[in-house]
Amino acid sequence: MELLEQRSLDKISVVDIAEHCGINRNTFYYYYCDIYALIREILEDEARKVLAADPPCKNWSEVVMRVTGFIRANRWAVYHLYHSSQRELLEDHYFQVAYTCMESLVRRTAGDLPVAEADVQTISALYTATVVGMLDRWLRYGMKPDAEKYIYRVGRLTEGSLRQTLERSCSGEGAL
Repeated sequence: MELLEQRSLDKISVVDIAEHCGINRNTFYYYYCDIYALIREILEDEARKVLAADPPCKNWSEVVMRVTGFIRANRWAVYHLYHSSQRELLEDHYFQVAYTCMESLVRRTAGDLPVAEADVQTISALYTATVVGMLDRWLRYGMKPDAEKYIYRVGRLTEGSLRQTLERSCSGEGAL
């Protein structure tokens, strides 16, 4: 991640990584088939940490804060990865984390409501798309405005909407 803090992934070579870590290229290739495999492993490890965090997210804002934690902690590395030819590695990472956290939140918010599994999946996907869209826009425009203030403002504006959506699901409103 240190090299990504300095420059785009497209400008980092295996030789750069090997020299930075004090290993030879063969050692790198023993563990990873290419640089992208290394990045995938770093992101997967981070996803495991985020998803294992306790307590579970209580609301939409906490989901977003959890998903953006890695991004905020590694601002320049994420910026350089986002603006590289391998941007989809990052996009896949935050989609996976956001969906898993959101689905868990949807199930907990539903509680004992008789929500159909298809609706749980649809609602989880809808809220995940919102989170991922916001993240993409935030990353694209240089991670401005201040994430925390913005996230909590959006959370305040949407407070209770998830529960209302789940209740509509149970009442049959909007049924196909």
